Amino acid sequence: MSLLNYVVVSILGTILRFFPWPCKTGLYHIGQPDRDSPVLVTCNYRLTVERVRRALRGLDAYLLVANSRGINVWCAATGGLFTNHDVISVLKTSGIEERVDHRQVILPQLAATGVETKVVERKTGWKLIWGPVHAEDISAFLEGKLDKTTGMRVVRFPWTQRLETAVAWAFPISLVLVLAMIPLWREAILPLVLLVWGLSLLIFLAFPLYSRWLASEGRRIGFILFDFGRGGFQVIVWGGIMFGLVAHAALVGDLSWGFIARWGVASLVVVLMLSLDLMGSTPVYKSGLHEDRLLRVVLDQDKCRGVGYCEDVCPRDCYHVDRDRHTATMPRAERCVQCGACIVQCPFDALHFRSPKGEVIPPETIRKFKLNLMGKRLVR
Repeated sequence: MSLLNYVVVSILGTILRFFPWPCKTGLYHIGQPDRDSPVLVTCNYRLTVERVRRALRGLDAYLLVANSRGINVWCAATGGLFTNHDVISVLKTSGIEERVDHRQVILPQLAATGVETKVVERKTGWKLIWGPVHAEDISAFLEGKLDKTTGMRVVRFPWTQRLETAVAWAFPISLVLVLAMIPLWREAILPLVLLVWGLSLLIFLAFPLYSRWLASEGRRIGFILFDFGRGGFQVIVWGGIMFGLVAHAALVGDLSWGFIARWGVASLVVVLMLSLDLMGSTPVYKSGLHEDRLLRVVLDQDKCRGVGYCEDVCPRDCYHVDRDRHTATMPRAERCVQCGACIVQCPFDALHFRSPKGEVIPPETIRKFKLNLMGKRLVR
């Protein structure tokens, strides 16, 4: 793929981030792979596929693209759209079994919420290995003989991803506002679009400055679906915007109650739209719309054998496994985003969710019922 095409795909994938974008499933050749080359699996979200292919430049490998209905790995796996069946299907139908002498396949770690190691291995005979969270770490992972460092296991939210998230929110909101304002308030279109982009960039690029005030549990400030976290950062920003608008209008002699009402409502709508599940837009918090954010992962030491699946698939590095004593602990449990990957993968069912009321949600429930966008668990 040329650099120009990659840039175009990246731009389109960013501004249309919240929409499925499927590409062809099946077997892709990277470089000149032979019978000993590594086999990797990813989802069929176009942007993901192209980024994985670019990350593998200069290497020889086979890339299997499984059907995730055009949705990214983590969302598709958590929502039951990237499953055991999809991985088994691409292994069985792609012809990869005739092209390599080994039976070792590497999956993206974030697929661990929906793809069960023991099921895939039992039904295919392939050994499943959890690769890095981020595509840019794949090359180092392969060159390091599949030794995954802590940094490769943990989700990050660097400024580049925050910038992409800001654009992903700003573009569709701007489009909706333009269409809505054409018949209602045409002269305000440009200022509103600039406000949307400016606020979106501010909210996400400044995320490290206020993220510690956000919390998945307890009482939150917000309106219905709108997620202001505990700190109400966006409300403060809205107040600042209104202060600036009023001050400017007063200086130019255009201050009126009509002006305050119009811009007060318009700017509040923009803030509310940008606050629609702020925490769920980041990889480091559970969605504020999901009741699962209130659940707690419980480790049953009597069942634990210290094999380390939990540590290997946890995207927030909550676990420490002592392989000499064959025990696991959760010294960083406060980081948990309740993704359930550790529960799904534990072969001994030593982990489960517990609700604030003390109700136990067993592993078989987490494996069978997957989360939709509104946080409801449905059979998949």
